[in-house]
Amino acid sequence: MINISPIILELMKDAVRISREGVILDLEITAGAKETAIQGYNPWRRRIEVRIAQRAQKGKANGELISFLSKLFNISPKNIEIVSGMASSKKSVMIFQGNHEEILEILGSK
Repeated sequence: MINISPIILELMKDAVRISREGVILDLEITAGAKETAIQGYNPWRRRIEVRIAQRAQKGKANGELISFLSKLFNISPKNIEIVSGMASSKKSVMIFQGNHEEILEILGSK
């Protein structure tokens, strides 16, 4: 994990949206990385950058992403769903019943 500056955290708010069901994270995924971690924020795409160690084959990277987010936010994987971008590096992930402020606080501490 990297240390996220307060400026980046403020920009990152564009990628953490409130919905009726919870919170949606807009992510840019790099599969096949050395380690699974938050990489930073891409201000042009308005997406949080996440590295995933698993390769993007047969849904393995998606599974690892859900597992990683589950551990990061300390919630059940059943409360996390990829709502768009299943076969893309640009994904939107729903965290059902997630708390917007808590999610930003956790992201800011990484």
